[in-house]
Amino acid sequence: MENQILLCNLFDYYSELLTDKQKQYFKDYYFDNLSLSELSENYDVSRNAIHKTLKDAEEKLFYYEEKLRLLEKNKKIKKIISKLDDNLKNEILDLI
Repeated sequence: MENQILLCNLFDYYSELLTDKQKQYFKDYYFDNLSLSELSENYDVSRNAIHKTLKDAEEKLFYYEEKLRLLEKNKKIKKIISKLDDNLKNEILDLI
């Protein structure tokens, strides 16, 4: 479950770097909770093809985070912001 949450967070940051097919399969599988069989039926491709495309997308998401660290940096920024006074904190949070 924790890995699924991480993948969804990474998707928020890096989804535009995935192919259209990877994005659609990922959304259907992780956000709409469709099974591999349902996806296979909906897109008229094998379960194995769906599984491979999802695994490729997951690997890309982890790769992009490893190189760019956007999620990690965002967490650090939010931690720093939490230590600021309320007015300044709210102004900064509105920007990000």
